[in-house]
Amino acid sequence: MSEPEPAPPPQVLASAEPEIPVRPDPLSHIVTPGQVRIKDIASLEGVRENQLIGYGLVVGLQGTGDTLRNAAFSEQSLQSMLERLGVNVREANLRTRNVAAVIVTAELPAFAGTGSRIDVSVASLGDAVSLQGGTLVITPLAGANGEVYAVAQGPVAVTGYNASGQAESVVKGTPTAGRIPNGAVIEQELPTKLDEISRLTLKLRNPDFRTAVRITDAINGFAQQRYGAPVALERDFRSVGLTKPRGMSVARFIAEIEGLAVRPDTPARVVVDERTGTVVMGADVRISTVAVTHGNLTIRVTETPVASQPAPFSDGETVVLPRTMVDATESGGKLAIVGGTDLQTLVRGLNQIGLKPAGIIAIVQAMKTAGALQADLVIQ
Repeated sequence: MSEPEPAPPPQVLASAEPEIPVRPDPLSHIVTPGQVRIKDIASLEGVRENQLIGYGLVVGLQGTGDTLRNAAFSEQSLQSMLERLGVNVREANLRTRNVAAVIVTAELPAFAGTGSRIDVSVASLGDAVSLQGGTLVITPLAGANGEVYAVAQGPVAVTGYNASGQAESVVKGTPTAGRIPNGAVIEQELPTKLDEISRLTLKLRNPDFRTAVRITDAINGFAQQRYGAPVALERDFRSVGLTKPRGMSVARFIAEIEGLAVRPDTPARVVVDERTGTVVMGADVRISTVAVTHGNLTIRVTETPVASQPAPFSDGETVVLPRTMVDATESGGKLAIVGGTDLQTLVRGLNQIGLKPAGIIAIVQAMKTAGALQADLVIQ
């Protein structure tokens, strides 16, 4: 007889747990191509960086510092520093080349706390050759009001170098300037607090009426769903006023709206840099239909002097006679009709003529003079 099949194991039914609804993150917003975040084109008024400046000495240089005989301020600063350290050198004749006077600059971020560190930039003030290997001694950094907000000190990082011998020298970059990462410690905070800002205003980095209205509409569209009421109002072409909802901190309110996506509007503008041959055109640049021709004229002047010998057994002298050859060549210019309803059509029309950057710059300037360029022309 066949053995009975074993019974299947009992199935344990798992208790069905209720699914926790996932709430949408109010700080995440979708940015489509052509759109940018509000935080990239506008900033909160009152939240900005502040410039700091100080004067100090860099020591430890390998004979590449200031010549104290030529830089009197370096010698005076060195004497004052040594006197504060208890060394009297007033009557001494200092001739060291291991010290350089420098200007130290830094930017103090908004709402930076006491004890945090910031980067500083160091630049030589005298006739030092290089700051490579130097160390900045303690230097107070003051603001525009004269108060000290940070103190800098540390080794200077220099990217350039200077190597010289008796007959040749090589210089790369700028060895007389460098940086000290995290080289300054903040000693005093700025008096402004985020919660103390009574009037919240977004300042546009590129002022424009349409961009300000689009920012207002984007914020109000989000606020209607999030807070139940509009919170933004455009004031002019460079500012948008905000009203903070009740029961919410300023930091959270700004964090929720600064990631909203908008499509900024820019004026039609053509920027021309004649030094480098750079032409930058905005997307809204338009060209009225015009006929354009451009030809290149090349003039070559060649000097081939010849020597004129006197006749044999004569009293004449050998003289050098000038001989100049002038050759003028003018390449045939193509006549083309350029009319752009968009930027792609305009660029395609200019490329069909086969122009170089210098020729494009000349044609763009002539189009503006003729009134066919419907954009602002900025020449740098």
